[in-house]
Amino acid sequence: MNIDTERRSGHHGTDRGNRRARKMRADMNVWQPESGETLLARAPVTFATGAAMRVRGMRWFRDFERHDIQSELPGWPEGRVYTARSTGGSAARNTVKGAAIAVGVAVMGVLSFAGGNVSGSTSPDSGSDTPDDRDDEVLDFPVMWAAPGTIARTLPWQLDPGRSDEKHYRTHAIVTDRRLVIVGFPFHKRDLKAIEDEVLWEIPRSTVSRVERKEFKDGNDFKVAFTDGSWCRLSSIRRQRLTRYLVSHFDLIQQDSLTQAQQAAVNAYSVRVQAPADVSPIISRPPGGRYRVEFLLPSRLDAYFGASETNMLMDSDGREIQAADYRPEDL
Repeated sequence: MNIDTERRSGHHGTDRGNRRARKMRADMNVWQPESGETLLARAPVTFATGAAMRVRGMRWFRDFERHDIQSELPGWPEGRVYTARSTGGSAARNTVKGAAIAVGVAVMGVLSFAGGNVSGSTSPDSGSDTPDDRDDEVLDFPVMWAAPGTIARTLPWQLDPGRSDEKHYRTHAIVTDRRLVIVGFPFHKRDLKAIEDEVLWEIPRSTVSRVERKEFKDGNDFKVAFTDGSWCRLSSIRRQRLTRYLVSHFDLIQQDSLTQAQQAAVNAYSVRVQAPADVSPIISRPPGGRYRVEFLLPSRLDAYFGASETNMLMDSDGREIQAADYRPEDL
């Protein structure tokens, strides 16, 4: 029995659920890839925000000479002009913060000694207190670095939290095997499935020269550098997912090029997660050499998180690898 026959012979409730999911996607104006194009990721994104005391809550748009250029960006509405805090004021605030942290550490130590259940974050995006670049993260915080006529200057103003109210409007980044796209849509907190996409910006993947995850401070930021030397600093609560196919080189694999055992494993997983017939698996081979199989299910798309994937890892024999046995290079 082939995979389509298995789906048709499944529970009627599942079939109706899949049809409803497809109808819901069709009724909404949700961005879709072109024929032959593979959707890899969709996640919320904005320009980043400074975290160091001197630049906390601030961001700047700079040219290559570090001049402010926000008033030069075509079509951008007027925005707030920030002024970095003085070094003395920052030092005082850091002293107070340091004292608070010290007290917190002492309290945690007492709780731990007393047998309290205290644990820390082990997330790969948990961030770092050490800046990568003092000039651009502590003394200044540019989120756009762009000379006249460069790609970064074409980014949409809706990405700026200082100009677009996230209570009413959201922006998502979409990654495919061909393009990087920014879409925007009205945000309805009580109906996260309501998405009416407007394409705000897009570029071919070939114009992205480098993507770098930035760990200071919360681990949500990443820097996208373009082939003309311009760059931007963005932030996403789902950074790992959004940048996976941009930071590292992943070979996308066609299902029919897998071994019979691997194809059987993919088909079995497709049935298990109730993937609609019109949703193809994304199959890649991370640096670790294992095979990653994932589905972006339409029923799991929402305005807050974007496209949530379901995935599994298998070896060369088609055996599924349990999460406890994942290695860093598999992620």
